[in-house]
Formats: sequence, C-alpha cells, structure tokens
Amino acid sequence: MEMLTKAERDRLQSRLDALVSNRKVISQRIAEARALGDLKENGDYHAAREQQGMEEAEIRRLEERLATSSVVDEAHRSVGIVFIGATVRLCEDGSEEVETFRLVGEASGTISEEVFEVTATSPMGEALMKSRVGEVISVRTPRGLKKFKVVEIL
Repeated sequence: MEMLTKAERDRLQSRLDALVSNRKVISQRIAEARALGDLKENGDYHAAREQQGMEEAEIRRLEERLATSSVVDEAHRSVGIVFIGATVRLCEDGSEEVETFRLVGEASGTISEEVFEVTATSPMGEALMKSRVGEVISVRTPRGLKKFKVVEIL
C-alpha cells in the first residue's frame, strides 16, 4: 500500500478530475474527425483516438492508486521519528556537508536546490523511514553502500 500526504493525494485527485472532465472534449474531437470521412487516412481521428487511449489508461492508473493508497495523518506524527512528510538533515559518513531531504509518498517533480525529495519506496526513503536523530542509516546505492547520520528532523 502506498502512503501519501494529504497534499499529494489532493494533487492526484485534481489530475484525475481534469482527465475525467476532458473526456467530453476528446469525444467531440473524435466525432468531428469522424465526420470528415475516410478513417484510414484521417490523422486527426487517429491522433484523437490515441490521446483518448492514453488518457483512459492514466485515469485507470490514478483511480487504482487513489483506491489503494493511504493518507498519512501528519497531525499525529511521532515527534523525533522520520515519517512521510518529514524534512530531515543528513550528513554523509566521512563528510562535514549537511544536506536536507524530504520524505514524500510521491515525488512532486519540482527541483529545489535546498531540499532533495526522496520517495518512501526508494532505497533512501526506506532507510530514512522510522529513523531517529543521531541514528546512522545505510543506503544501498549503485555505487555501493553509503551511510548517513540523521542530524536533525525539521
């Protein structure tokens, strides 16, 4: 089961709502293209049908994700334990540089120089989940095992 913050769930729901409301527009495009005649060489018709198929697949995927996901109640988070929605400062073993990470259920896709987003299902996310300040976590990366010390939970 996937865990999401309320904001992440709302973002998925709004994307689903936009796709569902676009069904009528695509159906209209298909009808207009069909009215032009020969469907074998009708590029507008084929493009509209392809878009309809991709959007319907996305609708099914979003509905499945929303049905099987759980929203994390951030008000009841344990203080001092990393959970979804937490922002954490980490220091790599053997380095003095401190980096800031946010544990998310679904990456927002926004790029920030201050905070790195890690999903709960990534190796870093799995290692961070339920860690505490002062604890050293191990993360299996393509370049081998890396260790990080949890410096602070913001």
